[in-house]
Amino acid sequence: MSSALIARSLVNRNVASAIAKRSLRPLAVQVRGAQSSTAYVPGGPIYKGTVNDPTSFPTPSRTHGSYHWAFERLLSASLVPLTVSAFVTSGSNYPVLDGLLGMSLVIHSHIGVHYLHKRKFPILGPVASWGLRAATVATLVGIYQFNTNDIGLTELIAKVWHA
Repeated sequence: MSSALIARSLVNRNVASAIAKRSLRPLAVQVRGAQSSTAYVPGGPIYKGTVNDPTSFPTPSRTHGSYHWAFERLLSASLVPLTVSAFVTSGSNYPVLDGLLGMSLVIHSHIGVHYLHKRKFPILGPVASWGLRAATVATLVGIYQFNTNDIGLTELIAKVWHA
């Protein structure tokens, strides 16, 4: 009986020392096949360099930067008087104003919704972007058809409001 007790205590010591060695490993473990400057951090991405190195920024582009945000602000600010003028005047009397309102609302929604970045979602991001583009084009075609062949957007909202 004493030999079995000694054997159990030796096995427990070996297991405990193996667990202690594993838990005391450093957090940054080198990835196989990676360069020496790239360290793997468990639970996170692979970082190049150290925390004191500067961040690399994407190349500046006016279509993704200042022009994009200036257009979005202009569109958002123009929606207020456009909406008021479309409801003050009748949509059937001014179909161009009704069409501008419908197109502006769809473009404003498209600009505000489209953000699943392909860097974070490499498969779902482009699929969602193309799905949003297809839905935007389908909505624009539907609004065009509704404004030209039916009562129009402002007349529909006025009828629903008074129903």
